[in-house]
Amino acid sequence: MTAQPEPAFYRERRLPPYVFAEVNRLKLAYRKEGRDVIDFGMGNPDLPPAKHIIDKLCEVAADPRAHRYSASQGVKSLRAALSRYYARRFNVELDPDKEVCVTLGSKEGLANLAQAITAPGDVILAPDPSYPIHMFGFLIAGAAVRPVGFKDPEDFLREAAHACRRSIPSPGALVLNFPSNPTAQVVDLDFYREAVKLAKAHDLVLISDLAYSEIYFDGTPPPSILEVEGARDVAVEFTSMSKTYSMPGWRIGFAAGSRRLVDALKRVKSYLDYGAFTPIQIAAVAALDGPQDHVDYARRIYKARRDVMVESFGRIGFPVPVPPATMFAWAPIPEAYRELGSVEFSKQLLEKTGVAVAPGLGFGERGDGHVRLAMVENEQRIRQAARQMKGFF
Repeated sequence: MTAQPEPAFYRERRLPPYVFAEVNRLKLAYRKEGRDVIDFGMGNPDLPPAKHIIDKLCEVAADPRAHRYSASQGVKSLRAALSRYYARRFNVELDPDKEVCVTLGSKEGLANLAQAITAPGDVILAPDPSYPIHMFGFLIAGAAVRPVGFKDPEDFLREAAHACRRSIPSPGALVLNFPSNPTAQVVDLDFYREAVKLAKAHDLVLISDLAYSEIYFDGTPPPSILEVEGARDVAVEFTSMSKTYSMPGWRIGFAAGSRRLVDALKRVKSYLDYGAFTPIQIAAVAALDGPQDHVDYARRIYKARRDVMVESFGRIGFPVPVPPATMFAWAPIPEAYRELGSVEFSKQLLEKTGVAVAPGLGFGERGDGHVRLAMVENEQRIRQAARQMKGFF
């Protein structure tokens, strides 16, 4: 007799099949065969961190005392450095002891905050499409997630307000992510002002993911929700070292804002971890407080790659809208292939051209007509991808 699969555990059952699995399986198989895959699928920065950051890591790691347990909420010098960053960049004064928590990347911070503030059956509003942890972090915590579409800022807030009036029970939190992963959309301070008004009118918690605050191309730096008067009553904001400083594997991020929310996150984290390796935290201080030339350099690199991608892909019949920010482009599937859906389109593109993209369905049902392109291949490889895809289109 064929053995029956064991039933999934409760939290396993709450997670849908992993949309990216099929494309990832194909990528792995092709690489094992020795095939070259030009990979725009995962947002994994290929640029190294600046030398002074790595030097500081090595210097501190050489100290025998640096290898003991660290602090779950982050060492005070790093929390202070993040506070100085907010003061310089956003003119926002934060209390490093009560309004800042260091996280193991923003993804871990978002997931643990979901555990801290969510009870089974709570309703959470999240953008659709959006970065998967914005929805799945709350699903794992037992919440029901109501997707909110984003055509433009006014439409998004209008739909969120409608959900607040019609959802039973009333939503407890609204997730914001601008500049957006995957869509690269940006918003201004007026949007955040209206979001704060909405939150106060409906007793909502606002969770802002600002991981791409420093990757922008039109000369206008994206704002922080904490710049809005009264935002710290209702909002917590997550930032990350991953994209800004090309430190994704280091796993350093931050939560800042509402004392109540930061304290809830700290309390949960205190039971789960002892914080990041201390030399990594001290190197992160060097990144935040040190020269920012590398950030400017990374921004120029991503902009150049964006321009090459938009031009070369458009020329072969794969139009890519110009993203104003982030390291991603959000491209509609060409009309001739749209009926395939994003997963099948991505599989066929990889099988026939050796070019990998992320299917839009992985970011929410409303993303299914798109694919996400991560600008993590150099300009030469981007042009090569266009040549390989030319016959496909």
